[in-house]
Amino acid sequence: MWRLRMSLGISEAFDLRPDYIISVIKDTRAKLVGFQFPEGLKRKGPELAKKVEKATGAEIIISGDPCFGACDLDRTLLDHVDILFHFGHAELEDIRLSNKVYFIETRSSVDVLHVIEKAVPELKGQKIGLITTVQHVHKLPDVCGVLERMGKTCVIGRGDSRIAYAGQVLGCNFSAARDEDCDEYLYIGSGDFHPLGVALSTKKRVLAADPFSGEVREVDPSRILRQRSAVIAKSLDAQVFGIIVSSKNGQKRMELASSLKELAKKHGKESHLILIDLVTPDQLLQFKVDAFVNTACPRLAIDEVGRFPAPMLTPQEFEIVLGEREWEKLVLDEITEEPV
Repeated sequence: MWRLRMSLGISEAFDLRPDYIISVIKDTRAKLVGFQFPEGLKRKGPELAKKVEKATGAEIIISGDPCFGACDLDRTLLDHVDILFHFGHAELEDIRLSNKVYFIETRSSVDVLHVIEKAVPELKGQKIGLITTVQHVHKLPDVCGVLERMGKTCVIGRGDSRIAYAGQVLGCNFSAARDEDCDEYLYIGSGDFHPLGVALSTKKRVLAADPFSGEVREVDPSRILRQRSAVIAKSLDAQVFGIIVSSKNGQKRMELASSLKELAKKHGKESHLILIDLVTPDQLLQFKVDAFVNTACPRLAIDEVGRFPAPMLTPQEFEIVLGEREWEKLVLDEITEEPV
């Protein structure tokens, strides 16, 4: 799930590439065009659509459904349009759905170097791993230059096949932060989820530098660990589990869900597979289970903690409940090449 900060006119710092969109529509001679935005950018849709329609004569249809990442293409809209522009995310290399889809990554024009210079004195290690979202990934070479001028060694991990750019992290994939040679990590961007995920995944110190607010802080995963420990504790006596499977192309992990069902059977537990597109607390109200296990978007269990009608476990937490994994090996769930 990618939530764009909208306060203080921050959305204006992201490039929607209207000239490129217009040229693609003209080149493809598309007459019916789809726009799909993440939640923070939806309000820019009508303004952009007006400009593009005037320049091309094409008709624009804006998706009104929630959008949580490149894994979440609007397949219904895609079936109705000649081409679809998906904003705010980079294409996932392993789930190309259609050559009709064009990804507009909405790169940031904000200056990141001022906050990097502020962050350097807070770094304790020598070898610094750099991580960020796709909005700032093009700034990483400049950030490396600042670090190296200040005596640090810069490391940018490549990540697995789901990652489009070196140093890029997703809400469901921290593989670019798997370099064992790093002393600590520096995250460039807003929000806590990505750097917290890296801290839990790597067990290393992560410093977050927000180029919008100018804030530099060390992320503390202890609150999330307490929340997750509470969810696990509430599920220890559970006998019936609902295993959630997403129908979204980039989130569908039916093989994992089936293996978890077999694991439940091994331990004498009852479990049921539940296929669903948009997973919300209200959608699950009618299912009378003791606990859910989420194999859809990994952020669901974290972002919506306490809102579901029964405890919502990640696959790794389910393993802990069943005694298949030690508590000390608790990590955030990820969708990667290899199971976490």
